[in-house]
Order: sequence, then structure tokens, then C-alpha cells
Amino acid sequence: MDGFLASAELLDRAPSVTADPDRELVERFRAGERGAFDLIVRRHQKGMWRLARRYVKHDADAADVTQLAFVKAFHALISFRGAATVRSWLYRIAINCALTWIRDHRREQPQAIAEDALVASGSATATMISGEDSARLRTAIGALPPKQKLVLELRVFDDLSFKEVAELAECSENTAKVNFHYAVKRLREILVGGSDAR
Repeated sequence: MDGFLASAELLDRAPSVTADPDRELVERFRAGERGAFDLIVRRHQKGMWRLARRYVKHDADAADVTQLAFVKAFHALISFRGAATVRSWLYRIAINCALTWIRDHRREQPQAIAEDALVASGSATATMISGEDSARLRTAIGALPPKQKLVLELRVFDDLSFKEVAELAECSENTAKVNFHYAVKRLREILVGGSDAR
């Protein structure tokens, strides 16, 4: 479990990405090249699916939410202003679609986060939370206040910069950093009984 907390601290110090690698694809799409959108989909489909999967109960539901998000993005991309990165803009759409889906399917949704969404095979996250600690981590993350949970998941599991996290959480970058700090501190208290809290 210390590996997770140490990795979270390293992510806290990671440099933020300033250039948007998808901006050129947006311009190509606006110029009439529909294939540019296909490239955007291929680039972000897995990440958006993982994001949606943390909200919904089944893999198929996450695929539906992801597809709906891309449909909405396709129709809105022509008016994309560029105030955020394309990735954070897409993730915001996916979050909104997932929340709408949950509202419409509330009785079908579990209260806990799905384990397979947290432990994605082949990812750095999987090695941090594999084995018996994953259930404890899932429970601990579920106990966080909603804003701290969102910020932590976007930062750690989706590897977003604090600027992107702030855009998605609809708060300032400083507020995102503070929420992340308190989320990690709270996880430390829950997981190691406060002995490692500083």
C-alpha cells in the first residue's frame, strides 16, 4: 500500500502538460477531414471507457456511455473553443454522460466502485493496488468526499495534469491540488491507521 501512496506523491510533483497534441486533429476535422475525428476516438477511447467504467456497473454500460460521449463530442467539436485540452473536454463530456446514465439507471447501480475499473491490467495502477489491498483501497476511495474522490481518480487513474483535473472538477488548479493532498492524506489515515500520516 505504501507503493500507492508513494506513487501518488510522485504524481503530485509531475510536470503538467502544456501542449495539446489533439489540437491539430481538431483543426483538420474543422477543415472537413472526418477521419481526424476517428483518430481522436482511437487516441482517447480506452481512457474514456475506463473513466465511464468507474461510474457504471457493467463493461457494456461503460461502452454505451463512451459511445454517447463521442457522439456528443462529434456534434460539438466544430464549436470547441479550446479553453481546455481536447482530452479534458472529452473527459468532461464522458463524466456528464456517465452521471446522466447513473441518474437514469439509479436502481441498477452499485454503491461501491467496481474493482476491475480500478485494477486495469497492464497499468502502473494495477501494480500499485493489486492483490488483497485492492478491496481495502476501493473501500477507502469510496469513503472520500466526492470532490476529493474525483480529483484523486482523475489524477492517479487517468494521469491528468492538475490543470486538466481542475477543468473537469470545475474548480481552480489550487483547489484541485488541495483536494488531491487531502484525499491522499485521508487514504493514508484509512489504510495505515494514521501511523504514516505527516
